[in-house]
Amino acid sequence: MDLLPSTGSGDGEAPPLSKNKLKKLKRDQEWEANRAKRKEKRREKQIEKKKRKRAARQESAPSVPTNQSPAHHNGQETKTAEANKSTRQEYTQLPITLVLDCAFDDLMVDKERKSLGSQVTRSYSDNHKAPLQAHLAISSFGGHLKERFDGILAGHYRSWKSVRFLEGDFVQAAEQAKEWMKGERGGKLAGALAKENDSAQTLHAQDEAGEVVYLTSDSPDTLTELRPYSTYVIGGLVDRNRHKGVCYKRATDRGMRTAKLPIGDYMQMASRFVLATNHVAEIMLRWLELGDWGKAFLQVVPKRKGGVLKINTEDPDGEADDEALEDENTNIEVSSRRAEEVEAETSEGKDGSGYVSNGQGVVDTAPKSDSIAS
Repeated sequence: MDLLPSTGSGDGEAPPLSKNKLKKLKRDQEWEANRAKRKEKRREKQIEKKKRKRAARQESAPSVPTNQSPAHHNGQETKTAEANKSTRQEYTQLPITLVLDCAFDDLMVDKERKSLGSQVTRSYSDNHKAPLQAHLAISSFGGHLKERFDGILAGHYRSWKSVRFLEGDFVQAAEQAKEWMKGERGGKLAGALAKENDSAQTLHAQDEAGEVVYLTSDSPDTLTELRPYSTYVIGGLVDRNRHKGVCYKRATDRGMRTAKLPIGDYMQMASRFVLATNHVAEIMLRWLELGDWGKAFLQVVPKRKGGVLKINTEDPDGEADDEALEDENTNIEVSSRRAEEVEAETSEGKDGSGYVSNGQGVVDTAPKSDSIAS
């Protein structure tokens, strides 16, 4: 049955739809019609993946003595599987918060909202899988974005762990984050936060107010480190750079401090670009783990962007840095390939969009006259 609306004109009929609108409507209908098939295909892939993992464990497991009963062997295998599962789920909660500000619903078209939905999903996934996790919140969650998460994405976000979806804005989220980071469940200092707080003041770190920073490339200040018990706001805006200065103005109007990531200080870029919202969140998670902005950028920035580490000008010969640069830029090929594969999978994922669109207001990668504003 053809569900497409009539394109004819006449008395009492709606105006004809354009070809692009018709194509989009047809794609949406086909997407809904094939939902069951996609679900079955995902289930089959999961079954095959489990079989491969089981076969790999059996090949790597030591041979079972002939006098040992199968039941005992199966018990050992079960315990080993449970132990591996437990190990994979271990993580350390840090007393630091990332807020994705999604208050720009009316500034985006439908395609851009799809990209933002993918970026929010990826941000959650990266934080959930990270060995050092931040508190994550989605502020101003409503409008078309919420409708998409409840509708086409079937409300899966309700089963997500360690993330908060808030109707209030980023200022309210930052205020609530102060309570989230308190006490034992608020997290402990580890990774780069522990390295940055090795002095005696670490004992009193929790008594500090921390800081609240909105990330935007228009800021005159550059972020040099992340501080414990602090909240960092990332603008969830995908607009192809149509709306300049939006994030900066939004933050300054509310009296919030702003800053930009120091990507220009650490990387030489082949072209200017603005990182997607999920890339910004992942860079910050990598810094929390490594304590090194250069390595964090290299592990996250897609290789197709042509970014390489800058050579340290303090080394006149440049030999040590040349070797380090070569090692780092070689190592990133693997992680970049993985990121591109994931992005390719995402483009065929739940909402049919990838990360072609970029979130605004996070880095400063070009001269001021050519910088991308948010």
